[in-house]
Amino acid sequence: MNKVIEVKNLTKTYGKKATAFTALKNINLSINEGESVAIVGKSGSGKSTLMHLLALLDKPTKGEVLIDGIESTKLKSRDLNKLRNERFGFVFQQFFMNAGDTVLENVLLPLKIAKLPRGKRKKAAMEALKIVDLESKTKNKATDLSGGQKQRVCIARAIVNNPRIIFADEPTGNLDSATGDKITDLLFNLNKKQGVTLIIVTHDEDLAKLCNRIIRISDGTIISDQTVRKDLKKTASIKRETEAARVKKANERK
Repeated sequence: MNKVIEVKNLTKTYGKKATAFTALKNINLSINEGESVAIVGKSGSGKSTLMHLLALLDKPTKGEVLIDGIESTKLKSRDLNKLRNERFGFVFQQFFMNAGDTVLENVLLPLKIAKLPRGKRKKAAMEALKIVDLESKTKNKATDLSGGQKQRVCIARAIVNNPRIIFADEPTGNLDSATGDKITDLLFNLNKKQGVTLIIVTHDEDLAKLCNRIIRISDGTIISDQTVRKDLKKTASIKRETEAARVKKANERK
């Protein structure tokens, strides 16, 4: 299979001398095209640091990050930004939307950065909004949306440039269970139907179990890397179990 990401001896240290803290220690892994990968760990384990390095949002202290065989740490800033904009989409827990802009303007942003001709931008943005069922909200301000709607706008923004890889950092963390399920379905449909590589950072075991690979990280090192073959029946069974657990917890609170 085609490796879209490969890292070698990846290390990230913050601070210097007495205050130095090593968040990641000699990480080696590769991610193949079309995989759905969960990076799981407790707070402070290094999982978000790893995602930021894989997504080229930060630079390692040591080691290499190869994207389609290209050694990213040797790229100039302009080429690095171009690579990130063309191949990656991002869905964050905090949304990171421009609150005063409309839904359409938020989704158009990656296309403006990519300098796509104006005539093509709106068409691509509307197609992305249609996928997340928000084409009727194009003129709404971001501040007027619910949490679930904001996250769907973020997904539309993430896919508007047809990325090969989507990074999702706790994508359902700020959402109620029912809305979180809808966001989860959207992300995994992109993975299964369009072949987008999906990398999810989460502490949610139920979400992780929907992926076909689970990487567990603790104290800056990978402690397990499990590939799980899933068929549709098994995935549906996991989702039913997750929903049953959610309902049970809700009833216990009453």
